[in-house]
Amino acid sequence: MNHKVATLLFCLLTMPAAYPQADAPATEDEQRSEAPPLSLAELDALMDEESEDDEIAAVIGEQVVDLLALSAFLCLALVSFFHKGTALKYVTMIVSILYLGFLRSNLVSVVNIFGLLEWNFPLFKYNLSWYLLIVFTVVTTVLWGRLYCGRICSFGALTQLLDRILPSSFRFELPTWVDSRAIYLKYALLGAAVLYFLVTHDNRIYRYIEPFWMFTLSGTTLMWVLLGILLLTTVFIRNFYCRYLCPLGAALGLISNLTVLRIKRWGECDSCKICEKACEWGAIQGPRILVTECVRCDDCEKLYRDEKKCPHWLLIKKAAAPREDPSLTQIESMEVSR
Repeated sequence: MNHKVATLLFCLLTMPAAYPQADAPATEDEQRSEAPPLSLAELDALMDEESEDDEIAAVIGEQVVDLLALSAFLCLALVSFFHKGTALKYVTMIVSILYLGFLRSNLVSVVNIFGLLEWNFPLFKYNLSWYLLIVFTVVTTVLWGRLYCGRICSFGALTQLLDRILPSSFRFELPTWVDSRAIYLKYALLGAAVLYFLVTHDNRIYRYIEPFWMFTLSGTTLMWVLLGILLLTTVFIRNFYCRYLCPLGAALGLISNLTVLRIKRWGECDSCKICEKACEWGAIQGPRILVTECVRCDDCEKLYRDEKKCPHWLLIKKAAAPREDPSLTQIESMEVSR
C-alpha cells in the first residue's frame, strides 16, 4: 500500500489548481484543454485496475508452457487423425499416456458433467489449459465424433496399446446379442451417476466409476483392487471399459449424434462385411455405422481407401478391365464375396 500512498501524494502535489489565477486568467483555449482533476477514489480505481492487469498478465504467463504443450499434443492428435498412419497413431497414444495422463493428469471426466449441471466451472484465467481441452473435445466430437476417446484419452490409449502388446489368443469377443445390449450399460451408469450427484451433490463417486485417478498414483485399496479387476478383464475383452462402462464415453456418444463429418460409405457397404469384422469397437452393423460407438480409430477408413481390399475399388477395376487375366477376376470375386 505504500506505493499507492506515494502515488496519491505525487498526483495531489502536481494536480493543477481548480480555480483561475488572479494575475493571469486562463484563455478560452487553455480552459478547454485543461483536464478536470481526478478524485481520490478515481485515482485509487485506476491504480487497482493497473494492478489487476499486471496480475492477469502474470497468471497467463505462468500457464504459457502448459498451453503450448497441450496445443502441440492436440495438433499431433489431429495430424495423426488426418494422416491415418498406424505408427503415428501409436505415438499419439504414448504421448497421451505420458503427458496428459501421468505428467498433467488433465483428463475430461464425469466430474465436468457434474460441474455443468450446477454451472460451476474453474476460474477461467487460472485454468486456460483445462478450457482448451474441454472446447477441443466438444468441437471435435461435433465435427468428427468421439475422436477424444479414440486417441486422446490416456486410459483409452493405455488399453488400446495393451491390446496390441498382449497375445491375441487371450482375447474373445462377446456374442453379438450380448454386445449389442452391453453397450447401453455405460448410458445407465451415466444416468445413475448424474442422479446420485443431483441428490447428494457429492462428486466423489467418480473415483469408483472412472479409472482416470490411476495416473495420479493415489487411491484407496478398494479403488486399486477394482482397477486391477478392470485391467484384467480388458486383457480378455478388448476395450472393455471404453465400450461398456465409461460414463464420459456415453456422454460424448450422445453428443456424437450431432456429428457433421461422418465416415463415408460406398454402395457396396450394404452387403460387404470386411469393415464390420475389422472394427474393434462393434460400431459397424451391416451398412450402418453407430456414431455413438465409433471412436474414429481409422481401421475401417483405411480399408475403405484400400484399392486392393475394398470391394468398391475391386468392382471398379473389374468393370474397367473386363478382359484381363481370368485368374485375376476370380481373385477379385473372392475378395468381394468376403
